[in-house]
Amino acid sequence: MTLPITPISHSLAARVRVPGSKSHTNRTLLVAALAAGETVIENALFSDDSCYFASALTELGFDIHLDEPCQTITVRGLGGKIPARSADVYIGNAGTAARFLTAMLTLGCGQFTLDGEPRMRQRPIGDLVVALNKLGAQVVAPTDCPPVRIVASGLPGDKTSIRGDTSSQYLSGLLMTAPYAQTPVEIEVVGPLFSRPYIDLTLGVMADFGIQVHRDDYDRFRVSQGVYQTPGRYPIESDASAASYFFAAPAICGGWAEVTHISRQARQGDIVFLDVLAEMGCTIEALPQAIRVTGPTRLRGVDVDMADTPDTAQTLAVIAPFADSPTTIRGIASARLKESDRISATCAELARLGVRVDEHPDGMTIYPCDDIRPARIQTYNDHRMAMAFALVGLRTPGVEIEDPGCVAKTFPSYFEVLDSLQ
Repeated sequence: MTLPITPISHSLAARVRVPGSKSHTNRTLLVAALAAGETVIENALFSDDSCYFASALTELGFDIHLDEPCQTITVRGLGGKIPARSADVYIGNAGTAARFLTAMLTLGCGQFTLDGEPRMRQRPIGDLVVALNKLGAQVVAPTDCPPVRIVASGLPGDKTSIRGDTSSQYLSGLLMTAPYAQTPVEIEVVGPLFSRPYIDLTLGVMADFGIQVHRDDYDRFRVSQGVYQTPGRYPIESDASAASYFFAAPAICGGWAEVTHISRQARQGDIVFLDVLAEMGCTIEALPQAIRVTGPTRLRGVDVDMADTPDTAQTLAVIAPFADSPTTIRGIASARLKESDRISATCAELARLGVRVDEHPDGMTIYPCDDIRPARIQTYNDHRMAMAFALVGLRTPGVEIEDPGCVAKTFPSYFEVLDSLQ
């Protein structure tokens, strides 16, 4: 199935709302399940990823109630106990579920297996397995990717280390699980830590549930034993990664677009994509309960390190051909390990549109293009490929998106919201 994108022939004047944050929702699901008492998660994301996570928790014996019309998920936490003594848990291609649950299940008592779809079986988890085993767990991933097998009898704790340049989700999983280890946990980060804002988000959620983490910058983290305490009702921020597509639209089409229920003070690191747009010439306005982006008369290319915000790299990549000078994206080697190899895939689809692009080990350079040609865009079963490249079709006739349904991973109503820009 392909979806043609209808170009917009006028300057934008649009207001949209995006779903709750995937990163915030999934961290809260894990912490709420480990907390003592019931948590009502408000403005929760309902997508493939979050539903896989909630389903996994249900399979593990937790009492989870999903109310999609009200956008709430109610979780009855058991103070660190995992009810099931065995389970084969399927998590699709949900990377956060795979990494977070692998760490969490070491707290249980029994045997568990985590597995997913073919792409999930290509996404590495070996560093996390090694780090957990240093803490006394018994975790095996024969191919360094799922399936993962856990023989659990509680997590002894003490000291471990984790690489920081593969996936910040490994460190987040260790941190959120650590309060329930049998002894305090110390985690050393080896090498540079990418995607630091996601660690800040993790620490923020932990603090909201009553657990403070002591740290030496981003090099070493110390977690004492404790029990998460539910705040009762817990609101989720609107998704800054999803908002990036609508922040980007005026850069391509002109005019303005306003995303509601989000602020510049959002905890999510991807909110700094607004700074990139400002550098390109866009005007950013913080409004009550919203952010407005107005497109420039002249769109400038940029040279930017996106190591901390790799999920918005594709958004920048599809704006870049419309700029008047080249754009270089650096620091996103970790994007090759996402739902697709996002560097290679993005370069291939830009080339399909007739855009000159140079691929680098950790990014790409994209050149201005005055004659973008019609194309059927392959999406590689990657939601961000579909959402980003659809923006090109708002200005260029003849752009079609293959497998548009892949956006259900994080933003099921994306194309309906995109249509509202017309």
